[in-house]
Amino acid sequence: MSIQENSSKIKINSNPLIRWIFLFSGILLTGVGILGMFLPLLPTTVFFLLAAWCYARSSEKFYNWLHKNKYFGKYFSDYSVRKGMSINSKIFALIILWVGILISIVFVTELISVRILLLIIAAGVTWHILAIKTLK
Repeated sequence: MSIQENSSKIKINSNPLIRWIFLFSGILLTGVGILGMFLPLLPTTVFFLLAAWCYARSSEKFYNWLHKNKYFGKYFSDYSVRKGMSINSKIFALIILWVGILISIVFVTELISVRILLLIIAAGVTWHILAIKTLK
């Protein structure tokens, strides 16, 4: 499915106040999604998907920008439109995840229970990433 076919999902709300609320929410969710690219326990894709939903109800310009962004547009479009991730995206995500988790375990927390919880979360996220369809 191309972005043009996907843009048929855009249904701009006719109420200007609601449109502004969706636009503000989309910007906020995009910001949290960007943070999630660097913080290992904060998911990225779910926030980008929610941002796209908000943009689809507020601004076609922002909706298309999210899909075409040079930094994360391909990653987001692959996941939302093609329903998968490239092998390079998976490797990058797993490296960032495990580096962040290991830094947290070694330098941030001394509680063994927190360390175990971080390892369990990292294992779960790793399993989820590996379970996503790999795009060629």
